[in-house]
Amino acid sequence: MDSQMMEALDEYKTISQPVRGIYKEKGSKFLALAAPVSNVEEAIQIVEQMRRENPKARHHCFAYRIGPDRSIFRFNDDGEPSGTAGKPILGQIDSFELSNVVVVVSRYFGGKLLGASGLASAYKLSAQDALAQSSVRIVERRIYYQVTFSYDIMGALMEALNRFRAPMEDHNFETLTPELVFSLPLSHPPVLIDQIIAGALGIYPEEVDGKRSFDRITIRVSGSD
Repeated sequence: MDSQMMEALDEYKTISQPVRGIYKEKGSKFLALAAPVSNVEEAIQIVEQMRRENPKARHHCFAYRIGPDRSIFRFNDDGEPSGTAGKPILGQIDSFELSNVVVVVSRYFGGKLLGASGLASAYKLSAQDALAQSSVRIVERRIYYQVTFSYDIMGALMEALNRFRAPMEDHNFETLTPELVFSLPLSHPPVLIDQIIAGALGIYPEEVDGKRSFDRITIRVSGSD
């Protein structure tokens, strides 16, 4: 796989909703469904959905690519000659630079053989037809921080989060020690956390120096996209 594909990127592209495509060649009909998915299990569910929708189709070939770094992938020819179906479908997913996507193509045989090159072209073009109609969205990868703090610094903390563009994603202000969760881009510089803590406590970032727990505030990583 391309080394650039394996990098921990701050964002990736996927599609917003399921879309369908169709391609016809020598009586054969290729019905494509492209759908956004979050994991392998969801991808397989989409494949099974196409099998149920098209019980008389001879083949249900598919490919998926999953993960922010696009490292999880699979393609399947479902009985077609090796390399003529799943791989061309995956090629279209990669051509559109997408991840968290599955494309399934169900083929109704028209009575005439297409040959290896004809099949590869048909599966490619049917997948392409579906993906070309999709609405692509950019997903920004973010890291989430959980903060426990004293009520007396709430105003300063909120101001610091706003200043450094760290949106609050969740909160619980009904406990003795309030908590909140904020997020930042995945590759943010560590000094940014120093600056947020410094802003909340009214001290210099140099006084934080990588420390994440103080008497009135503690910050720890709670997850990431």
